[in-house]
Amino acid sequence: MTLSLHAATIPGFLRMLANMDHLIGKAEAWCAEQGRSEEDVCSARITPDMLDFAYQVKSTVSHSVGAVAGIRAGVFSPDRSEPPRGFAAMRAMLADAREELGELTEADMETVGTAEMEFRMGEQFVVPFTGQNFLLNFSIPNFYFHATTAYDILRQLGVPIGKRDYLGPDWTKQ
Repeated sequence: MTLSLHAATIPGFLRMLANMDHLIGKAEAWCAEQGRSEEDVCSARITPDMLDFAYQVKSTVSHSVGAVAGIRAGVFSPDRSEPPRGFAAMRAMLADAREELGELTEADMETVGTAEMEFRMGEQFVVPFTGQNFLLNFSIPNFYFHATTAYDILRQLGVPIGKRDYLGPDWTKQ
């Protein structure tokens, strides 16, 4: 059995983006219970030299739907724009990404997989990729790194979440 690029990427992206929405819901409830502000969560970091929760959530979108868009454009660069600073805005961003990813077909992903593209950080750092190699070897690891970091920030704050919240309800055989 051959595993398609669509099967290797889209279901995991969709599930984890939905799980990110679930984690934001848990953070929202925790803020209400603890008398904390959304900004307390959005600006929280594991360590001072690491980017904050809001950036981590935005990066899951950037390394999923944004990665596909970058491949189509022929270049992907880190998104340095300011992330949404509130729970509703983050949830809307996640919903938009899930909708766009949900529209991608097997054929769309096969076309993306064979595309030539570049990862660019400024003008000096340029790495050539095929779309498939970029997704499988760069964006997917980054996607899960940022999802895990967002989860870890919430745990560090004391939001009552566990591994099942990270994995979500849709991780078993269907």
